Amino acid sequence: MKRREFITLLGGAAVWPLSARLPTMAAELVARQVAVIAVIGGAPSALAAKNATSTIPIVFSPLGADPVELGLVASLNRPGGNITGVAMLAVALEGKRLELLRELVPRVALVAMLVNPSNPQAEAESREVRKTARAIGQRIVVLNASTKRELETAFAGLVEKRAGALIIGADSFFNSHLAQLAALTARYAIPAISPWREHVAAGSLMSYGTSLTEASRQGGAYVGKILKGAKPAELPVLQPTKVELVINLKTAKALGLTVPQSLRVRADELIE
Repeated sequence: MKRREFITLLGGAAVWPLSARLPTMAAELVARQVAVIAVIGGAPSALAAKNATSTIPIVFSPLGADPVELGLVASLNRPGGNITGVAMLAVALEGKRLELLRELVPRVALVAMLVNPSNPQAEAESREVRKTARAIGQRIVVLNASTKRELETAFAGLVEKRAGALIIGADSFFNSHLAQLAALTARYAIPAISPWREHVAAGSLMSYGTSLTEASRQGGAYVGKILKGAKPAELPVLQPTKVELVINLKTAKALGLTVPQSLRVRADELIE
């Protein structure tokens, strides 16, 4: 049977609550003999696709975790096999986000980190933050949430533990609940930093990371190349070259914070 020439997206924010179904969904795509599986939704979706096929090309974009550490590719330059894509450096930048948050709220005694325990990269995220925290003498507490209700519970725990600031982990579930996270940080008056500009545009305080839009564009370009005959094994995993700092000055004012000039001049965008 000739493989049908269309692209199917696997995963993403819309189906994240149904992550237990990802292996079944991936198997269905393989059975339909799709031309390419374009993976959104991060590590769980990428791993489900990898486990479902070793022949159909797979393109992940964006992926916050290290694809080599996850076992998706042999190396960034030479992926091997049937998988390639765009890696976002999100986990590697978690420590830097803590440093930036501390620069804005230097006297905070306890910083919380929010991760999705259903995501395989959650442990790596926590490890990166704890490593930086030890180096700068910052106390850290990790909070878990993988549903809307658990987000509410996590913020209640944040207040109970008297955390004075928050790092939002790199996760598609959190990206699909931008408004809820912005509302919760406003309700509890918590300065928060995230990996993506989209959080800041929704009302959160600050972000430091690469562009989701650019990663999606790069991933789409790779899909196009594969449909024209390129092999995933020959397409190196792409990594963004630009990291952006975005600050919401309106949110800072509402929180009673003065953004230091040292941060203002380094910001790529100031939202007023």
